Amino acid sequence: MKIAIGGIATESCTFSVFNTQLDDFRIARQGDAWFEELYPFLKDYDDIEFVGTITAKAMPGGSVEPSAYEYIKNDLLQSLRDKGPFDGVFLDMHGAMNVADRDDAEGDWMTAIREVVGEDCLISASYDLHGNVSERIMNALDIITGFRTAPHVDYLETRERAMALLVHCLKAGIRPKKAFVKIPVGLPGEKTSTEWEPGMQIYNEILPQIDGELVLDATIQVGYVWADEPRMTSRTIAISTDAKAITESAIHLADTFWNYRADFDFGVPAMSVDECVKSAMQDTVKPVLISDSGDNPTAGGVGDVTYFLSRALELQPQDMIYASIPDADAVRACVDAGIGAEVSLSIGGKWDTRNSEPLAVTGVVDFIKPDADNTQVILKADGVRIILTSKRTPFHYRQQFLDLEIIPEDHDIVVVKIGYLVPELKAMAQKAYLALSRGAVNQDIVALPYERIQRPCFPFDVDMTWSPEVSIH
Repeated sequence: MKIAIGGIATESCTFSVFNTQLDDFRIARQGDAWFEELYPFLKDYDDIEFVGTITAKAMPGGSVEPSAYEYIKNDLLQSLRDKGPFDGVFLDMHGAMNVADRDDAEGDWMTAIREVVGEDCLISASYDLHGNVSERIMNALDIITGFRTAPHVDYLETRERAMALLVHCLKAGIRPKKAFVKIPVGLPGEKTSTEWEPGMQIYNEILPQIDGELVLDATIQVGYVWADEPRMTSRTIAISTDAKAITESAIHLADTFWNYRADFDFGVPAMSVDECVKSAMQDTVKPVLISDSGDNPTAGGVGDVTYFLSRALELQPQDMIYASIPDADAVRACVDAGIGAEVSLSIGGKWDTRNSEPLAVTGVVDFIKPDADNTQVILKADGVRIILTSKRTPFHYRQQFLDLEIIPEDHDIVVVKIGYLVPELKAMAQKAYLALSRGAVNQDIVALPYERIQRPCFPFDVDMTWSPEVSIH
């Protein structure tokens, strides 16, 4: 048995001005150390020949440049032609990619793969639960399974499950059917986390649906809300050879999701920037973590919006870490000035000019972390330590702060450009707030300039009615 492995994974905010280029993708090929890290479970299959093609992953941003997408797609397709034929293909996806001036990029990707490998080859894909799934994707795939946690702690488990389902179907001679239900709901991940209700309860409904025979697998796709294209909605999917069983499963999960649509909410207090900063300044525990959610680069935000920072400097907290503002010119100016030097800079607001403008700051260069790829500095402006980076850099791990000689627990307030807190940040926080701040991934989705999503859709059309319709593929 011979199975190809490949994929493309990024999340594309169509309201972001930061287009994703080829250099923004990290590429894994068979034989690379990173390839082995992505797929450690391959060693469990002694009787299968696995052939790596190309796996490309990029941090969320704006739409992908067409030339970058075509380069990666053509590389994969040529590898499939050269190394085939294959019994199966495993695709390591995200599911919320947008290519500039095109819709349903994953649908194009999978249709092209199907044309190369033929109808007899089974194709399985692992998806982020924030992926947007279309009928075209359902027609091209045989198997799809998605994350069941947000924050995503089951990414490896999901890849492994997608491969196990593929191998099972190949060995059993099964070509599963897929029941597919579109749910007209578009909600941000910050409200639909599986760490609190109702997301926790809804996702706990999945496993009881799966018996390994009548229903091989079931998936709830929350979808990615900051994509202004027709496929932006939630979905449920169930797979097996029993059309009746998977129909019932997909409808049950869809009804459950729909019935709770108005109950989704933020897991921590969500307030204006000023209210978050003022509340954190009054708290007696530390550190208090605040999410600068509107400019979250790991949801597709540009990352250099300065509104939160400008308000924080105005409110004058005594001890705040702000992570971070990407600005290569400002970093170079700090490096040239040297540690201990006072500098006056114009930082941020140079990419996302729709939501921000450069911020004039005078401060002292407090720390420099040289790096050929991404030098980082700390600029101390009164009680605020501003982390400046050469590249867009999410701060999700404690070690990132330690590398800058910052012990987060020793500081009163830590601000990160993120939505819900990922596990390491959540473990650090003695208290947390979510700032309803400006940016391409603004939480006020109803106020964003959507033009192409399918309507009616909740919460854009609050009083709409709906009943599930199933398509079988």
